[in-house]
Amino acid sequence: MLFYILLFLGIVSLWWHWRARDRMKVTNLTGKYIFITGCDTGFGNMAAKIFDKKGFRVFASCLTETGAKELKAVTSKQLQTVLLDVRDSDSVKKVAAWVESEVQSEGLWGLVNNAGILGPTAPTDWRDMKAFGVKVCCIQPGLFKTALTDPAQVLKEKEVIWKKLPPDIKKQYGEEYFQKDAAKKEKLSKICLNKDLSPVIQCMEHALTSLHPHAHYVVGQDAQLFWNPLARMPAVIQDFLLLRNKVELAASNAK
Repeated sequence: MLFYILLFLGIVSLWWHWRARDRMKVTNLTGKYIFITGCDTGFGNMAAKIFDKKGFRVFASCLTETGAKELKAVTSKQLQTVLLDVRDSDSVKKVAAWVESEVQSEGLWGLVNNAGILGPTAPTDWRDMKAFGVKVCCIQPGLFKTALTDPAQVLKEKEVIWKKLPPDIKKQYGEEYFQKDAAKKEKLSKICLNKDLSPVIQCMEHALTSLHPHAHYVVGQDAQLFWNPLARMPAVIQDFLLLRNKVELAASNAK
């Protein structure tokens, strides 16, 4: 009996220590430089506004002049906007040089690499950054309501790809495939969609201000209860669950 009591107390002690460690913050953050990409809308836009209010010196990159102008109108004079297309290496180099000239010896405290598009994912060598003394935190959100997940925009992008497909490929998929697939994806998004963006911003804040930031942040109930556990399951289970939502190909019915 004593063993179980000690084991329980040990687990509680470790949990309490972890909670206390997780709440430890860096002091004197006011005036530190952070760079946030993709600030036109969504996560980046909200993060720029919140971190500006908290006293950070924010560099907010936007893809459009309209986005930059609208953000500047609702933030302090301390926040600076800059136009950046992360897909253009020349644009990236130009902005990197500008940031370096701005921060000088103070250096850049943090980078929120938020800008991007929905598409295929690939491995990254982010662990290599540790050799340079840079802490890297990966925020893995579920499906949140942003410009990237707007059903109309997603459908428009898929339609462009569909129209470029050769006739024989379209025939294999079936003329109704595109519409049926879009309908299924929209139905799934309505079930999983998180409308409150603040949990993602809270993770960004923790990563920027904590003495012991997490290596990974899984955000959103859909990510915590489905996507993240699914990623750790055997491939046969992943296939079984994911393929249940797939539209059947016309070529399959012809056999």
